[in-house]
Amino acid sequence: MTHMKQQMTRVRGTVTALSAAAFLATLAAPAASAHAGHHAPSARIPFTQAVVTAAATPGTYEITWKAPGVRRVTVKANGRTVASGGSTGTVKVTGLPANADRQWFDLTPDHGRGLHLADRLIKLDGTVNFRDAGGYRTADGHWVKMGEVYRSDALDKLTTADLAKLKRLGIDTDYDLRMASERAAAPDRVPSGTSYVVADVLAGSPTYTAMPTTEAEAVAMMTDGEKFMVSGDSAKTAYQQVFSGITDGDSVLFHCTAGKDRTGWANAALLTALGVPRETVMADYLASNDYRAQANAAALASMPPEQAKVYKPLLDVRAEYLNSGFAEVKDTFGSFEAYERQGLGISKSELRDLKRDLLV
Repeated sequence: MTHMKQQMTRVRGTVTALSAAAFLATLAAPAASAHAGHHAPSARIPFTQAVVTAAATPGTYEITWKAPGVRRVTVKANGRTVASGGSTGTVKVTGLPANADRQWFDLTPDHGRGLHLADRLIKLDGTVNFRDAGGYRTADGHWVKMGEVYRSDALDKLTTADLAKLKRLGIDTDYDLRMASERAAAPDRVPSGTSYVVADVLAGSPTYTAMPTTEAEAVAMMTDGEKFMVSGDSAKTAYQQVFSGITDGDSVLFHCTAGKDRTGWANAALLTALGVPRETVMADYLASNDYRAQANAAALASMPPEQAKVYKPLLDVRAEYLNSGFAEVKDTFGSFEAYERQGLGISKSELRDLKRDLLV
């Protein structure tokens, strides 16, 4: 998207073109699937790319889109037009409410169906990696709805204001993917009315029983852990719990300690099941490096250089980690479709329902 051709746009306002437990506690520091939905929207969505990004200045946002064949796109916020442009555009909108829980935008083309989007990051005082799982385009032209499924890092540091914001988001169920030691050391804080469910992914894993002593061992730990998330018995049970909630139509949140590995696989599996291309799934997975950059840098800075060198692969997300998970899917189940049924417990009819609920 950053390489697309930009054109002049008009904006109302401003215009501008040690132990496993110790390791996990450290993390808490502040080819495309060809699934095609069998349902078609009443009008085609012409957007092939669209994203909303909040700027550092409160009330300021950048909206970027690409909609081939469209002559005009109108951008609305809070019921009024704030920008417009052609088939490709990047606009900066300023002066919007600085204290909004989430600022939503409606992108309306001159023909076809529009999009309802917000910044993917939910800004909270007690988390750094709380994100909306949606806002992505599938291989067949659908879009994953935003405001339905969320992913996050640990929730133990949520403030009273954070809890109030999450209450307004209307999350039905919080799935805690962490191990017992993590849950005991940093219990979740969730809004009243939100159900809390333990879905311990690594309960049966031998992967994190001893810390690595070399960088290579650390990388191997991460790739082996990713494989267990696919084929381990406790992992399959945990992810089946999560996907059961999603297929039931609940608004759900799933999280681990850093919101990047156990959570990262959960979201990669969800997006793949919905038909989002692999390269987009990978980009979403790798985004944890950006959201966690400050926390990770602080953690590494607190260690001696040699220890930091060993720990860095544990703090990162890397393409080879996620790829090892998809390779495990192929090696163990034969195909992602088989993994959906056997690993995630999703039947064909449930998959159709899932797409009907989460895609536009």
